[in-house]
Amino acid sequence: MYICVDVGGTAIKYGLVDGTGGFTSRGSIPSEAKRYGGPGIVRKVRHIIAAAAVSETLEGIAISTAGIVDAEEGRVRYAMAESIPAYTGTAWRERLTREFHLPCAVENDVNCAALGEMWLGAGRGCTSLFCMTVGTSIGGCAVYNGRIIRGAADSAGEIAYMRIPGGRMHELVSAARLIRDVAQARGMREENLDGPTVFEWAAKGDAAAQQALCTLTEHLADGISNVIAVLNPQAVILGGGIMAQERLLRPLLEKALRERLIPDVYQHTKIAFAALRNDAGMLGALYHLQQQMIQAGRSVR
Repeated sequence: MYICVDVGGTAIKYGLVDGTGGFTSRGSIPSEAKRYGGPGIVRKVRHIIAAAAVSETLEGIAISTAGIVDAEEGRVRYAMAESIPAYTGTAWRERLTREFHLPCAVENDVNCAALGEMWLGAGRGCTSLFCMTVGTSIGGCAVYNGRIIRGAADSAGEIAYMRIPGGRMHELVSAARLIRDVAQARGMREENLDGPTVFEWAAKGDAAAQQALCTLTEHLADGISNVIAVLNPQAVILGGGIMAQERLLRPLLEKALRERLIPDVYQHTKIAFAALRNDAGMLGALYHLQQQMIQAGRSVR
C-alpha cells in the first residue's frame, strides 16, 4: 500500500492506494497555508503519513504539490509566497525518507494530474498529451512517450505566463476572472459571488454569466491553439474546478477551436475533460513514484 498526498494552497488531500491505483481510504484537511506557511504544511503531511504507517505497511510515499518542483531532488524549487508562504526550497524527499525510511517521490500537481489522466483517466492509450488545469489560476503539462517535458528550469508547461490577446493566461482564464467579470456586469461585490453560482446562473440563461463564460472560453481556446501549434499532441485534457462544467463549456470551446485550428489538426486532436477529478494528482504522484522505483531497481507491488 502507498500513501499519496496532494498539497494545495487550500487543502491537503490524501489516500491509501494500492499499486493498481485502487483507493482503500481517502481524506482531506485544510492546508491553512496563509496562516502556517510551508512549515505548517510539512507538519500536517508528516502527521498524515505517520498515522497511515500505524495501520498499514507502506511501500512508499507519493507527493503531488503546488509550485515548481525539482523532481530529481524531490524539492520545491519555487512557490509563490502569496499562495504558500515560506514553501520555496522545501526538501520533501530528504525530510520524509529520513523520517520514514521509505521511497519518496515528489512532483508538481499539474504534472501529476497529467500523469494520472494518462495512466488511468481521459488520456489512457495516448502517447502524447497536454493537460491544463483551470481553477484559481491555470497550469499545464506536456507528456510525450509517457514522460513529462520539464524544460531547462523545470518550468515547461507553465502556461499561466503565456501571453494571448488581452494579456496573460493567468489574468484571463481563472475562476477569479470569471467571478470578477460577472460581478462587474451585475454591479455586485466579488466576495458575494462564487464559481458554482456563476455556472448555475449561466445554465438558467443569465446573460452576464453566459457572456463571461463565452469570454473565458475564447481566451482558453487561444491558449489551447498555441499549445497545439507548438506540440501537436494527440489529446488536450482539461481539468480543475472550472472544467468540471463540461456540459456548459464543451460546446463553446469546440466552436472556438474550430474557428482557430485548421480542420485536419482539429480532427486529429482529442479535446477531453479530466476523468479522475480530485484523485488525478494523487494517482499521478503514485505513477511517478512507481516509475522512479522501477528505475532504481526496486520492486513495485
